[in-house]
Amino acid sequence: MVSSKAGVTIRLNPAGKCPAGNFAVRFRGSISRFIFLPVRRGFFQFRDGSVIFPIHFVQRPGMRPTAKIDVVIPAFNRKRLLAESVRSVLGQSYRDFNCLVVDDGSTDGTGEMLETFGSAVTCLRQANRGPAAARNRGIRAGRAPLVAFLDSDDRWDPEKLAVQTAAMEREPDCLISHTQEVWYRRGELLPQKKRHRKPSGYIFARSLAMCVVSMSTVMVRRELFDRVGCFDEDLPCCEDYDFWLRASLETRFLLVDRPLTFKEGGRPDQVSAVFREGMDRFRIRSLVNLIRNGRLSTERRSLALAELRRKCGIYGRGARKRGREEEGRYYLALPDSLAREREVAIGVV
Repeated sequence: MVSSKAGVTIRLNPAGKCPAGNFAVRFRGSISRFIFLPVRRGFFQFRDGSVIFPIHFVQRPGMRPTAKIDVVIPAFNRKRLLAESVRSVLGQSYRDFNCLVVDDGSTDGTGEMLETFGSAVTCLRQANRGPAAARNRGIRAGRAPLVAFLDSDDRWDPEKLAVQTAAMEREPDCLISHTQEVWYRRGELLPQKKRHRKPSGYIFARSLAMCVVSMSTVMVRRELFDRVGCFDEDLPCCEDYDFWLRASLETRFLLVDRPLTFKEGGRPDQVSAVFREGMDRFRIRSLVNLIRNGRLSTERRSLALAELRRKCGIYGRGARKRGREEEGRYYLALPDSLAREREVAIGVV
């Protein structure tokens, strides 16, 4: 808490010394939210310009090795949306976190924008390598026992970290949790279909057909990465699908049944739009890796092979229809080829 000479008590929500930000302001015992804009050094005003007064900021140091949570945000050329995402993190009621943004080779001024948040945000810069590599960079840079992910075009409810951390503390044997979410497309609320209902428990079978967990809803205990590895950097997309499958072999998924994440969609720069045609070939690659690594039980291997056969059939027939005959034949033959590999390995043939 810091007070101005105008008799206003300010509770600083952004963690650090920022030139502007989202604050909770206490007037006569009640708290309201306002946006403060810089006027000159040390002075700020309400967005409507009605009040100007000096504020003393409390400086928060950079990344803290004792923080409970590392928040990892990969970013590539989404300066405006990223700023909103970061503000939603810095506005959390739960304060024991580091905010790490991995600038994945942006050329739109993302780095300069992040500097306006001061030491509240740790910015890690690298050449463009994709979202999987960016998330892995953030995971390896942090030390907190919990890791939460947020995509650069999504936002969190102010209570997201508080509610989800409390849920994880109540379930110490659970290595991963996710929340409900609200979807928007071009600013309009988007109803979710029944097949998009969030699962809980052991979700391997549910995760085979499609990605049933959203990245921005997830909180992970760091030890899970020791068990299953990080995100597959060879996958330009569907790396989330791949990770949830591997994670679901090790642990149940805890569902925090509150809509604490807000997703923005309907833009051409989204990975799902960039790789819309033929996206299933990356899920097929993930399934092949999973089947070949030998860790699946007989039942799970049968389920994975059945889903691989379904996906390869759809993709292979589509490739042949579009004149890619050789590619189509390869995918149509792939499930039987994998099955024969297993038979040879166990000496059936």
